[in-house]
Amino acid sequence: MFHFKSALIGIAATLSAAAANAGELKVISAGAVRTVIGGMIDDYTRKTGHQFAFVTGPTGMLRGIIAMGADVDLIIASGPLMAELEATGKITPGSRVDLGRIGLGVVIRNGAAVPTISTPEDFKQLLIKAESIAYTDPTRGGTSYLHLMKVAEQFGIADVVTKKGVHATGGDDAVDKVAQGKAEIAVVLISEIHGTGAKLAAPLPDALQLWTVYSAAIPASSTDVAGARALVAALTGPAMRERWTAAGWQPVAK
Repeated sequence: MFHFKSALIGIAATLSAAAANAGELKVISAGAVRTVIGGMIDDYTRKTGHQFAFVTGPTGMLRGIIAMGADVDLIIASGPLMAELEATGKITPGSRVDLGRIGLGVVIRNGAAVPTISTPEDFKQLLIKAESIAYTDPTRGGTSYLHLMKVAEQFGIADVVTKKGVHATGGDDAVDKVAQGKAEIAVVLISEIHGTGAKLAAPLPDALQLWTVYSAAIPASSTDVAGARALVAALTGPAMRERWTAAGWQPVAK
């Protein structure tokens, strides 16, 4: 069983321990950017020598870490969560930088028949007919889970989707459960579909799609503001643009 509070305390302790290491930047991030950001940070470390304490998790976990006042130098989160944190005064004013936007898609196992998902009715029937659906554990929050349930409620099939639920620790774990045959489909952020054994069947239909903007910002508790700003500049620089687009991200409309 997942113990949310214990997990938060453990992560906070890890970040606090990292604070004792000179030059180690403490970054917490939404799972949606895990792969692309992780690779960029590895390259950044090789080029600059900077070290990182890099923790990823769903929305509920990120909110909890900031609420606990853990030592964090940079947070990368969805637009709604970032706006919420800015309203509480826990984010340094003017430090928010939008990184890009990503949509949701349906995951199927490699070799499975690719379903037609071009209309809302197609998606509704897919949810009804699927034997099992992987999504982030409701206790952890998460953009994809919240939107899936919102759509299911609009369709009048929330109970059906809930009964078929296979809980995952995050979008990447939901993808893994499909790859392992533990769930027939999953609904996750497209950027979380990577690895082997599962693939993107199709994005959600336009009428149901949720484009989520992810941003980086510096918590008011940061002890290395200059280091955080330098990392954000590197992540958003021209040299990294191709990595973002290759991972399925789109620029944020100005």
